[in-house]
Amino acid sequence: MATILERHLQKFQKSGEFYESARTVMPGGSTASRPPSPFPIYIEKAQGAIKWDLDGNELVDYVMGSGALLLGHDHPKIIEALRSRLGQGIHVLANPVASRWAELVKDMVPSAERVRFAGSGTESTYLALRLARAYTGKNKIAKFRDHFHGWHDYVTPDSGLNTEVGIPAETLSSIVVLEPEISAVERLLSDDHDIAAVIVESTGGHWGQFPLPNPTFLHQLRDVTARHGVVMIMDEVITGFRVSRGGAQARYDVLPDLTTLSKVIGGGLAAGAVAGKADILDLMASKDASKRVINTGTFNGTALAASAGVASLELIAAEPINERADSAAERLKRGLTDAFMKTEVAGHVHGTSSMVHVLLGVECDCGGGICTLPHSQIAKATAPERSDPLRLAMLNEGVDMMGGIGFMVSAVHSEQQVDRTVDAFEKALSNLRDEGIVT
Repeated sequence: MATILERHLQKFQKSGEFYESARTVMPGGSTASRPPSPFPIYIEKAQGAIKWDLDGNELVDYVMGSGALLLGHDHPKIIEALRSRLGQGIHVLANPVASRWAELVKDMVPSAERVRFAGSGTESTYLALRLARAYTGKNKIAKFRDHFHGWHDYVTPDSGLNTEVGIPAETLSSIVVLEPEISAVERLLSDDHDIAAVIVESTGGHWGQFPLPNPTFLHQLRDVTARHGVVMIMDEVITGFRVSRGGAQARYDVLPDLTTLSKVIGGGLAAGAVAGKADILDLMASKDASKRVINTGTFNGTALAASAGVASLELIAAEPINERADSAAERLKRGLTDAFMKTEVAGHVHGTSSMVHVLLGVECDCGGGICTLPHSQIAKATAPERSDPLRLAMLNEGVDMMGGIGFMVSAVHSEQQVDRTVDAFEKALSNLRDEGIVT
């Protein structure tokens, strides 16, 4: 019987061949920051929750633009908005559609008194940290272990990228990495009075792979940062408009000072934003040059991105988009849990809203919501030696997972596609057991 890898190489032969030429012009053969092994799967077409690769394989997609495509690939309303904009100027920065976009963000995100658009999530966190330092007059940034906020220098340490190559030592000395525990935050802010901001992934490290005990954690973080005059930054790049219309802050009733946004906000186009308190964001418009925070960006809030963003947010505001995605995710979680039981493989499924995580080799009695296992156990259960083969085994069965650790569910995943995914997972578990990867 062919192994998981052998089946993969045969099923995705054209992608393997294309990779050999693509890697001579692009590092890793694609635009992915962390190219998957043994090669990326090159996609020719996508629609709804399905995509098709070079070999003509039909795949149920749970990567979904790394979480950007809550509305699925090529939603008709977004395509219509983009077509309407074409021919009117796709790159005009001071445009009414961007103002409408900002109004929607302000209406939907509880803490948003002002909005500044950016080109990506990384740019958003970079800007938020600069604003926090300027506002407080302090220099250091605190972040949590395994929380990912993009690739720039100030957020890379202990983010899961596992490298600090190219980052100046002087920059690293201004970053404090904490365990995600309120007692650690309290100690730091009591002892070090040069902390400008604490930034946090709203549901926990790596889109909730390492969950936070919410809402308690976020409420306590809001309290301790406020008492010490430190800016609280909620990174809602993934959770914004996904875990609720107003993001994690609306779901958990917490008001950060600054919020970083990307993914869903752009409707599939490159976009980001910083939203929050007016007195902080208005530093970018200060008439006093000595206090003005400089933020330029050729592609900040362009008319084309704004058109897609407006269409996306108007749909989420008006229709039960979040409810549909959450319902599909709940069906998926139940099915995956049943698959573990049927195959008698030890494992656990958890997740918030439409984000679903899978752990191999461990079990938990949390009920599938916020996993209560120690993060060390979660890390072992999702280590590459398990997650990489799971990803390949699922691809062999026609399903593309998010990094082999979970699923980004959209509002357009049908019951039939979810059930097809569960069937694929059951087969994948059997294949993993046959190769001794799980027991």
